[in-house]
Amino acid sequence: QVQLVESGGGLVQPGGSLRLSCAASGIIFSMYAMAWYRQAPGNQRELVARLTIGSRINYADSVKGRFTISKDNAKKTVYLQMNSLKPEDTAVYYCNARNVVDATSPDYWGQGTQVTVSS
Repeated sequence: QVQLVESGGGLVQPGGSLRLSCAASGIIFSMYAMAWYRQAPGNQRELVARLTIGSRINYADSVKGRFTISKDNAKKTVYLQMNSLKPEDTAVYYCNARNVVDATSPDYWGQGTQVTVSS
């Protein structure tokens, strides 16, 4: 059974920082590109950052220079360090795992963690 369990969300003031974690189980971690998405009320889910198995990284333009994605293969965990947070970063953040070896494998999603940036 595949599980992606996010943690680390919460309420933070503008300019503050949060670190999100996503612990994966039930997958061969080395076969998956890991990513963070977010969805704000009334908006579509959007890609925030993706880390491929070759350690290539893609960021949304809106978070470049402020957010950092990383992973710990031994712990099967992917992180999102978010600095200089802005109110527009407020959203539910979702962890995503995509199998880059087997194209027929479905994407997996976590349950989401709320991030609220407000004074």
